[in-house]
Amino acid sequence: MMPEITYLAEAKSTLRFRFFHSDMAEIKSEEWKGYVYALVGTIAFSSLYVFSKAGLNQVELAQFGFYYFGMGFLINLGFILVSGKIKQLPAIPRKVWGLLILLGAIDILSNVTFFMSIHAIADPAVTSFLGNLFPVFMSILGITFLKERFTWTEALGALMAIAGAFIISYTGDLDWRKILIPGTGLVVINTFFAATLSIIVKKNVKKASPEVFNLNSNGWIFLFFLGYFLWSGLPVSIPVKAFQNIALGAFFGSFIGILSFYYSYRYIAASRSSIIQSLKGIFVLIIAYFFFGNFPLPVQLWGGAITITGVIIMTLAQAGVLRVRKRR
Repeated sequence: MMPEITYLAEAKSTLRFRFFHSDMAEIKSEEWKGYVYALVGTIAFSSLYVFSKAGLNQVELAQFGFYYFGMGFLINLGFILVSGKIKQLPAIPRKVWGLLILLGAIDILSNVTFFMSIHAIADPAVTSFLGNLFPVFMSILGITFLKERFTWTEALGALMAIAGAFIISYTGDLDWRKILIPGTGLVVINTFFAATLSIIVKKNVKKASPEVFNLNSNGWIFLFFLGYFLWSGLPVSIPVKAFQNIALGAFFGSFIGILSFYYSYRYIAASRSSIIQSLKGIFVLIIAYFFFGNFPLPVQLWGGAITITGVIIMTLAQAGVLRVRKRR
């Protein structure tokens, strides 16, 4: 009996080993999809900085949010209906609905502060450079809640990203009330909540499809801005050019960008997706130049380069490319 039991145990262990490595090989072979989704999302989201800045130059935040998230919700609802993913909604467990409500609340805070910062900071490229604090918060929250490991190299990259953000936002005034350009605090709040949202989605990505997560996000934020718009008493009519910019921003940012990021998390780690996302400042810089015809100040470009370099160092270390002794 004993040899047979030993043989069966070894056979089961071998099968588990083979299935595990087969699954791992399949995931590895599809990693390229994650990088493509991350790149598409980064380019699409970069255009949002420019289109939203153009729209907010012509309308109030309440009007912008009403149209932007209204169109974003309708686009995502249409897509989920056409793709048949609408059938997933009745099957979502009650616990997941609680999670979706929580994500909606965080998303409202993240998006309101994001568009307030876009409106407050003159150059959208500067806003995007400051947005590179996002992966720093991602790492901090990942270490805290997902028990992810970190290295001295990652810490160095994070410090570089923070230093670059300070260089970008420093006004040269030593008065603490004027030391940073207006809107910097809004970007910090936005990136913190955006990182919190991404960590929660990453941990629960299999509980619902990316389409459901995205529809949930747009739905709650649209309800918030609908109430804000009705309370503001502003007119429904807006300039045609503003409507066009808001529509383009909704399509590329609220639909293509966010959905692509959610899909990238299915194939690669959030830290590796952040490597691609950290390049958005470059894309925003190029798009903003052709759209508005201006560049940030030289010191802000240097600060932006430092933040991008820091984020790349940090995320390459997380991905295991830059290997050094690890610590808790």
